[in-house]
Amino acid sequence: MISVWEMKVLSFGFALQLISFVSFAQQKFVTELLVVGGGTGGTAAAIQSARMGVATIIVEETGWLGGMLTAAGVSCTDGNDQLPSGMWQEFRKALYSHYKTQNLATGWVSNTCFEPHVGDSIFKAWAAKERKLKVLNGWYFDHVLKEENKLIGAIFKNHQGQSLAIKAKVTIDATDLGDVFSNAGAAYDLGMEDRPYANEAMAPGKINLVQDLTWVAILKDFGVTANKTIKRPANYDSTRFFCSCNEAPCPDGKPKNVDAKQMLEYGRLPHNKFMINWPAYGNDYYANVVETPPLLRTEALSNAKLKTLGFIYFIQTQLGFKNIGLSNEFGTMDSLALTPYHREGRRLRGVVRLNVNHLAQPLDQKLTLYKTGIAVGDYPLDHHHDEVRDAPSINFPDIPSFNIPLGSLIPEKMDALIVCDKGISVSNLANGSTRLQPCVLLTGQAAGVLAAESIQKKKQPRSISVTKLQKVLLQEKCYLMPYVDVKTDNPNWEAIQRVGLSGLMRGVGKPRAWANRTFFYPDSLITMTDLTRCLSEWGYQPVQFKSIDSTKKLSREIAIALILDFTNTSNFCILKGKAFQRFKQEFEGQYKLANQDRAIKRIELASMLDFAMTKAFSFEVSLKGEIEKTH
Repeated sequence: MISVWEMKVLSFGFALQLISFVSFAQQKFVTELLVVGGGTGGTAAAIQSARMGVATIIVEETGWLGGMLTAAGVSCTDGNDQLPSGMWQEFRKALYSHYKTQNLATGWVSNTCFEPHVGDSIFKAWAAKERKLKVLNGWYFDHVLKEENKLIGAIFKNHQGQSLAIKAKVTIDATDLGDVFSNAGAAYDLGMEDRPYANEAMAPGKINLVQDLTWVAILKDFGVTANKTIKRPANYDSTRFFCSCNEAPCPDGKPKNVDAKQMLEYGRLPHNKFMINWPAYGNDYYANVVETPPLLRTEALSNAKLKTLGFIYFIQTQLGFKNIGLSNEFGTMDSLALTPYHREGRRLRGVVRLNVNHLAQPLDQKLTLYKTGIAVGDYPLDHHHDEVRDAPSINFPDIPSFNIPLGSLIPEKMDALIVCDKGISVSNLANGSTRLQPCVLLTGQAAGVLAAESIQKKKQPRSISVTKLQKVLLQEKCYLMPYVDVKTDNPNWEAIQRVGLSGLMRGVGKPRAWANRTFFYPDSLITMTDLTRCLSEWGYQPVQFKSIDSTKKLSREIAIALILDFTNTSNFCILKGKAFQRFKQEFEGQYKLANQDRAIKRIELASMLDFAMTKAFSFEVSLKGEIEKTH
């Protein structure tokens, strides 16, 4: 029996028609993918899925797309400057085209600073190109639609009291605070954690404390003769901003080591604008509104706006910058950002959980989650707790660049649901690195691929092949391993990415302040010890090569013989007899060149190993990073 819901069809440009009708003031749609939230991750997910041919609806509270990159005003990006990956690099290229320069380091906090409205226009232009994508603005998430343990859609409301119902095969929770998976009944964590639960030596203990949020403003220099001083905000207290810069001395008299001009230059944007997102004694604000219903949060966050307005008034009156005033970047009544910048909300309990140990030493964990990587980041562990003076002190370890495991996007038990943005399955401490704009954009792109694969293959997200999903992401030029020294224009880039994911070769992570690194060292040489240590993960013991000096650099000749022996004896090799002999001839024809006795470079070895894996191996990677034979 076909329901009324399924019979009412309205096409809005999708190849797959969507169902819509108005009944009792409720609009109804049916689509393949529903993305709740047009933030950084949700926008990327929706555009990616639509590009893959999946009918997609994205529902967003504001009239903007891009979330913290745009509507929240955090338009000086943090991290991934040296990782030109996927949609993040595509976004940067669009910015370069708009500003007609690749030098966007207008502020000292970032190498990519732009006006929020420009970012919004880029995302909207991308969305408009996708005939499979519909954007619905001005709707707030209300509750999910479920059948047993499976999501089938969601209900939304607006300020006019209207209701919107959308049914979908798969739903992506791209909200800032994890509203969808919470309402659906999926398990999640909120706030700080104790050491046994987090499995982190530096975890501070179970405390209901999230990071400070910020209500960002964009200011503009209107010229030295202008007076743009705003009205004195309610409850203004200048002492709240003492210690923000040298001209506003700290109560203890210690210098801040940054003057007022430098403080403003922190977030300088093109066209004489300034992003006001200053953490220490600036406009960071503590308000734990995570469990407050979405429609009630605006009122609850009014004091965050007042603090930002107070900081602006302080800059204009106390610091003497009356010529620098609010630029109505966002078209809002108060000229502030459309939404607050939430650094932390609920965190899903996923199939796997990324913690600080995986970030600091990814290659040495019991669960080798890096093998399931779908996005990369390089930002350090960083929490904002300036507003809560008795917040526990955390001894954050240095970390190298890292990747995000696929299983952190998938709930433990809930079906037809994917999570992206800041609500992915990570520890409270790890969230300090995974929450930044480029990393979230890339995680969203991966969520879009996962959703498309799930829908097109008619499988639950948890059942999608890790390696096949990674193949799609590599085709989109997404870094899966954060090797900073091998760019996408290198002919062996994909091979090096795959070999790194497999564990057959390892990179070297090096913490480096605000721009951490992982190096592959493609032109370096390699010893027998280096290689066999990695091959042993796959159960290989090079018995016939024991007489070779393991400390000497590996020659091309020995490398070829060793890889052929490894392939022939591996449980993952699907070629036997004549089939293997044909492979051997092809392999030697490809790589057995002159000067076989010269030492082999890592990039050459990666190419050989990738050739063998691609041509002769059949394996899958579980969501927990286990290498499994598939034939």
